[in-house]
Amino acid sequence: MIRRAADTDTDTDTDTAATDDIDVRTVTKDELPDWCRALNTGFMRSPATSPETVAKRLAHFDLARTRAAFAPAGDGRGTRQVATFRSFAQDLSVPGGATVPTDAVTNVTVSPTHRRRGLLSRMMAADLAEAKERGDVAATLISAEYRIYGRYGFGPAATATQWEIDVPRTGLDPRRSGPDDGGRIDLADAEEVRRIGPGLYERLRARAAGATDRDAFWWQYETGLWPTPEDTWNEPFYAVYRSARGEVEGLVVYRSDGHWGTAKMPANTATVQKLIGVTPAAERALWHYLCSIDWVTTVRTDGRAPDDLVPHLLPDPRAARIVTQADFLWVRILDVVRALKARSYEASGELVLEVHDRAGLAGGRFRLAVTPDEVVCEPSAAAPQLTLDISELGALWLGDASAVRLAALGRLVEEKAGAVAVADALLRTPRRPWCPDMF
Repeated sequence: MIRRAADTDTDTDTDTAATDDIDVRTVTKDELPDWCRALNTGFMRSPATSPETVAKRLAHFDLARTRAAFAPAGDGRGTRQVATFRSFAQDLSVPGGATVPTDAVTNVTVSPTHRRRGLLSRMMAADLAEAKERGDVAATLISAEYRIYGRYGFGPAATATQWEIDVPRTGLDPRRSGPDDGGRIDLADAEEVRRIGPGLYERLRARAAGATDRDAFWWQYETGLWPTPEDTWNEPFYAVYRSARGEVEGLVVYRSDGHWGTAKMPANTATVQKLIGVTPAAERALWHYLCSIDWVTTVRTDGRAPDDLVPHLLPDPRAARIVTQADFLWVRILDVVRALKARSYEASGELVLEVHDRAGLAGGRFRLAVTPDEVVCEPSAAAPQLTLDISELGALWLGDASAVRLAALGRLVEEKAGAVAVADALLRTPRRPWCPDMF
């Protein structure tokens, strides 16, 4: 599999001293097959990897950013890779529509035989140091285990929510056909999606803080052009929404399970893989379309922002129940000044932040001053008004976390009365951030 899979975080190592006989470094072309085996081992998949899969990963990976831990083999001959780590260049959308360069961390594993030896700490330290040197504003990852990454300065910055819609309960008229706004829904094929999808997604990124870029490889992989022997590719359904003006404003990718209940009653579940709508009308039309497909009695959404419109696009919002809601995108800020200057703000105000960073990458004292005309962020010698860890700043940065809640939890300290309220007024956003993709 060559998809930018999210790490499984099977390693829970502590910051204990690393074993001297384990070498942590980047891998070579000839070492990639063993890296793939170690990756699969950490992900609890079959260790075997086909030569075709290795070749496709080699064509896509940057080996200068692909790391492993090499431990002496048990038979005393040579070494064996027992931990994996990879990163790649990424652009992240921030509030206001700007994008910043980030270091996307993925494929993190430590084999069960070598946990708690500091291997993840060593790989992470090397990668973050290089990201800082390159000038990346932040690092990102999608964490499968909550307790691992806070100690490296990452904070949960965007939440993902999945709904399950009971179609008969929605209250939608089953006799309706097509959008009632003059637009239309058309089925599409993979070639058309590769043609229209990138431009549509870029329009979404301009209004969705937390969204990451999708390169040409992403669109090729997600439309079945890069299958490997380990993958099982089943062509999904694609549907496009066009406005009354004929402009493409929405796209949905979905699959159906073909399930029939008792007494020959269809009871199919349509599972959404991706749904993009750049207007509320597009979102409404696509969700109503999914709920209108014959035989479909259940619609399961993809991972959406917690304040997504989908439940309230239905006559009966209770027809949509949350089945999963959890932290998704984690952020580690590497440049406080650039991070805070890049985004927009909801109010005017001034804060002096004391930012602690035990890794020494981005800590310090900073003055943030926001007016309708400009955003100033600079190092400061003034008395701090708010003290927090770099991980908490990451959680606040995209507008999702509440400074008031973090203060109540003891995760930041108000040094000057009223500073927490100022932070909330400045940093919170009207819509919660959303990262549509695993990586």
